[in-house]
Amino acid sequence: MQRQLKYSTLYLLLILMVVFLFLLDISLGTVSIPLADIISSLTGSSASKNTWEYIIVNYRLPKAITAILVGSGLSISGLLMQTLFRNPLAGPYVLGLSSGSSLGVALVILGAGFLPMMWSDFLVSSFGIIVASCLGSSLVLLSILLISQRLRDTTVILVAGLMFGSFTNAFVSVLTYFSTAEQLQKFTFWSLGNLGNLSWSAILILTIAVLIGLLLSIFSIKNLDTLLLGENYARSLGMNFKRARLLIILATSILAGSITAFAGPIAFVGLAVPHMAKLIFQTSNHAVLFWSTLLLGASMMLLCDVISQVPGGDITLPINAVTSMIGAPMVVWLLLRKKKMMG
Repeated sequence: MQRQLKYSTLYLLLILMVVFLFLLDISLGTVSIPLADIISSLTGSSASKNTWEYIIVNYRLPKAITAILVGSGLSISGLLMQTLFRNPLAGPYVLGLSSGSSLGVALVILGAGFLPMMWSDFLVSSFGIIVASCLGSSLVLLSILLISQRLRDTTVILVAGLMFGSFTNAFVSVLTYFSTAEQLQKFTFWSLGNLGNLSWSAILILTIAVLIGLLLSIFSIKNLDTLLLGENYARSLGMNFKRARLLIILATSILAGSITAFAGPIAFVGLAVPHMAKLIFQTSNHAVLFWSTLLLGASMMLLCDVISQVPGGDITLPINAVTSMIGAPMVVWLLLRKKKMMG
């Protein structure tokens, strides 16, 4: 009963933190918008200035919603991968999905010059880049799924994912070598991630994809708890290990693949947040960890987006740079703390 009360209190604090950071993210930027106007705009009324209303509806709100989707989706993917591979350094991109997306985008941005003008104009558009990213991650996903059906050892799948990543990165390196400065700049901008470049229709597609991934993750919660005991013990309990593993890989692929396609490769959120959730909630129960990781992931991404605005300044930092600057030291600190607690 006392533990349940503790969890409920922590959940409430996390929800309040998400709401606070959501409003703060919409408020801050090159133009600061008062909280009262933001609440008026979100509740159906209009902000006191038309320009503020336009900024909120067309720029700030879509970006804040994207941050929540990206943060929660990547964090849950990281939790799934860390449990499946029983590796604290496994993240949402460990299967090579990010590299597959990068290859797809590199082919259309860096290789567009070899195509007719009509095709190249379409491919380097925002929609063309999203399609290319989806196709790249989907091809890697299909390869991983085929391998997972043939192999019993989960560690081999991890190695295969890393090899896919190395192979596709080598391809990207060759393409960058023969590219122009303009093409390289465009590809670099994509690889730095972007939360504020999505239309409402794109956000709807991303929301559907993330919800499907989260739903598959919820169905995997019981299996994740069983997997903590080891593969052999999970099989002895009657769990269909191959089917459970397939569902976990599929959920991760949908989450990480769709997010990379729409927002670019975002580093460290999926790696750091599951450790934070375990440290705060002091449990290995995935029914608890799922919701705590989801809320912490949304908070983390909103916080990174707030920092990327450089409050009070006129510049915007790349979101991937901010997540790496915050996430990398945090992962090291969490791992050291975990070792100290165990020692």
